[in-house]
Amino acid sequence: MIRAAVGGVLMGLANLVPGISGGTMLLAAGVYPEFVESIAMVTRFTRRIRPWLVLVGIVVPAIVAIGLLAGPVRDGVLNHRWVAYSLFIGLTLGGAPTLWRMLRPISRRAVASAMIAFAGMVALAVSQEIEPSTAGGEAAEWGLVGLGLAGFAGAAAMVLPGVSGGYLLLLMGQYVPVLDAISAFRQALSIRSVPGLMSASIPLVAIGIGVVLGVVVVSNVIRWLLHRYREATLGALLGLLLGAVAGLWPFRMPVPPPVGTVVLGTDDGDVTVISDAHARTIELKRWPTRSFTPDASQLAGAVGLIAVGFGISIAVGWLGTSARTTGSSGAATPNGEDEASATDS
Repeated sequence: MIRAAVGGVLMGLANLVPGISGGTMLLAAGVYPEFVESIAMVTRFTRRIRPWLVLVGIVVPAIVAIGLLAGPVRDGVLNHRWVAYSLFIGLTLGGAPTLWRMLRPISRRAVASAMIAFAGMVALAVSQEIEPSTAGGEAAEWGLVGLGLAGFAGAAAMVLPGVSGGYLLLLMGQYVPVLDAISAFRQALSIRSVPGLMSASIPLVAIGIGVVLGVVVVSNVIRWLLHRYREATLGALLGLLLGAVAGLWPFRMPVPPPVGTVVLGTDDGDVTVISDAHARTIELKRWPTRSFTPDASQLAGAVGLIAVGFGISIAVGWLGTSARTTGSSGAATPNGEDEASATDS
């Protein structure tokens, strides 16, 4: 249960950070196989108590971590993009060795799956670069449906090692809106405003429905795929992990929207920018971004932060390996193996 709680906290933080996978953090903490199996058993309404305890031990710490840190993480991404994204790149790449160990020996099928998945992630990143949009545009169009899909995407990342919930939210244009919904609920709760809580609860309910559906559907699908097509599935997960880095280029900065741009979903509704001065009154989170050339200190800092993030992920992986080799619970996996052998095979 202690390892479940650690894995839950790491999973919660991962789903706030574009580029790091909650599923990978569970794998690194040594609780991933039992997490997937527990979800499968709970969805069948098992009477055994252990699967329910495992899920509670993971999900509750994850929710607490998200609730406490959503605001600081959002501010860091908006105001210090190159710093945050450099760290995110390192955290992402640090998850690759875990999947690599699971894939050994590497087969042609796994390589092919990894290359296809990698190419798909790069294509998504390039499409975002060619057709940039403000952070709030898609959220304003999709509304509660978009938040529900965002919850589904975040749930997929909880179950899929190598897939970043935060990065999927960025691609969907739902990253900042989800953090805003969480922050709004926290603020209403802090001032004990009943109308505020009711209003802030609506987006969270939409996200929650998406999360529940995502966990149930995706966990059972990945469990089936790992049974039937293990090498191809793990190869695709590795490709998704490596390809995610393409969308995390750190040297971009927010710029005021050009005159004539329609900015969607502001506090005043959809507004058209009529002057440079007006553009600067638009919230920073709704500004488009453009690339810039880093100076020597920024470049060195980015390399250092990537190394730090990589080291953190590797350290978590070592924690999981140590836990599995020094006294793990030996919980049964869907294949009937114990947790250690299933992870190391």
